[in-house]
Amino acid sequence: MDAQGRGRADDIDPADQWVLNPNTGEYELRLGTSAPQSGVPAPRRPRPPEAAPPARGRTEARGRSRPETPGRAVPPQRRRRGAPEEPLPGRRGRRPAKKASKSRKVLLWTGGTMAFVLVAGAGAAYFYIEHLNDNIASVSDDGASTGGFQKDKAINILLIGTDKRTGKGNGSYGDAGSVGHADTTILLHVSKDRSNATALSIPRDLITDVPDCPTTQEDGTQKVIPGTQRVRFNTSLGQDGRTPSCTMRTVTELTGVKPDNFMVADFNAVKTLTSAVGGVEVCVGKDLDDPDSHLKLSKGTHTIEGEQALAFVRTRHAVGFGGDLSRIGLQQQFLSALMRKLKSNDTLTSPSKMLDLAEAGTKALTVDSQLDSIGKLKDLGLELGKLNTKNLTFTTIPVIDNPTEKVKATVVLNESTAPQVFDMIKNDVSFTAVKEQKKKEAAAVAARLKGTKAPASEVRVRILNGGAVAGSAQETLSWLQNEEGVTKSENAGNAPASLAKTTLEYAPDQADQARRLADLMGLPGSAMKPGESVTNDQGLPAMTLTLGKDFEGAGVSLTAPSKAPEGVQKSTADKVECAK
Repeated sequence: MDAQGRGRADDIDPADQWVLNPNTGEYELRLGTSAPQSGVPAPRRPRPPEAAPPARGRTEARGRSRPETPGRAVPPQRRRRGAPEEPLPGRRGRRPAKKASKSRKVLLWTGGTMAFVLVAGAGAAYFYIEHLNDNIASVSDDGASTGGFQKDKAINILLIGTDKRTGKGNGSYGDAGSVGHADTTILLHVSKDRSNATALSIPRDLITDVPDCPTTQEDGTQKVIPGTQRVRFNTSLGQDGRTPSCTMRTVTELTGVKPDNFMVADFNAVKTLTSAVGGVEVCVGKDLDDPDSHLKLSKGTHTIEGEQALAFVRTRHAVGFGGDLSRIGLQQQFLSALMRKLKSNDTLTSPSKMLDLAEAGTKALTVDSQLDSIGKLKDLGLELGKLNTKNLTFTTIPVIDNPTEKVKATVVLNESTAPQVFDMIKNDVSFTAVKEQKKKEAAAVAARLKGTKAPASEVRVRILNGGAVAGSAQETLSWLQNEEGVTKSENAGNAPASLAKTTLEYAPDQADQARRLADLMGLPGSAMKPGESVTNDQGLPAMTLTLGKDFEGAGVSLTAPSKAPEGVQKSTADKVECAK
């Protein structure tokens, strides 16, 4: 707007037209004594077409005058100090009040606009979060989980890929009438300190027992689906109406590890997630051509997404021996590549990719009832985000061909190595060489387990039950006295509190006795607690052995394996491997 439009006529300096209103403490633009101005301009009124343009002057300002407000005294127009009643022609000047007022109005306008933007943005964010919540599908865990992951504990998430052919373009893949079996299953274990993780693949053709499964029906009632023995693992989902909670119970029976949560993905998940991040890079060591999965790739590195990514994870005949175990290795390679892409700057610094990922992820996954909101998924994501991909190990349950079959179609547990793998996960032992953890463990073992050992006959110990199965203290006493020669031992009943882990407390001069008992019972160095002795029934100093919830029976070692058994295949998520 030009100066005249702001009231600069008849040689009136615009600076003189900003006056202080004592009622509001604000400077206001006043264009004439007959038309006091409010600090907020009135809306413009259109001029009738036939009206002649008004004369420009200080008493008129089109669309800017308002009636005087009753009861509100507005001071007369201010004059410059020392000036006559009427301003002199040609007199010009600049008053500080004008600059201060404009600055203030700019700040007020900016602050108001920013407040509006923030409020509007917060509203949009709220509605978007609600939209994402609406995307999430959930089903009951039917009491099969731990109740959900916790931030201060190790995390075990069961990831299930179903072969159900729902969704656009998926009906042409294989068995279009599939009820949705557990085609791909991974138990993801994240250590308590978030320094490492293990992704344990479970072969779909593994022969195992499926337990009875209490299952919530659509009407809210519960139905127990009877278990079956010696069947394929993949029938733990879909078969006879089984839900993911049944797969969760089967995994617990099989491994001894109770999952915290589960996530189920179908074919669409692979397609939409890979497209959301702009594709993932995979490597193949030879030309691949599989008509069944529709995969055709030349030897080398490729960026795949959508249908091609789905074909990659489904192919069996084009890699390895052409079976499910070969496909598992390919899927682990793919997941490693996806993990690297998700944690890359290319993804994390792209708002559009992050929004696409949130949209795709919430639409593609079905989660358990303990993980059914975007807030809970965000919390889980933050915990998983602490992990370095070089310490994420992919491995598979050790299996052998089913010896009862002439034509090899299924597999069974390798009883010589599988229990060791399960124990490592249960005891939060890393499959990767996490240096700090190894240093701590080595120091504890060196300080507490190495040294001379007293004869078993000289070991004096009182045994308490601190969370083990009822009768464990007496069972251990009988075993120590009758089989190991620890005759100076006694049953002291129940401990005052339950313990998660078994402990052995001893005084400094009892270290040799502690080392002998630890050797007999298979106690790890972390179970040995230097402290004080107690007085036994004979009035002699004795050690205190408290059996915790981890105690599995007299003579069963409590020392977890320190490394994976020989022959167990494993790979880490930070390394690119080529499919062969």
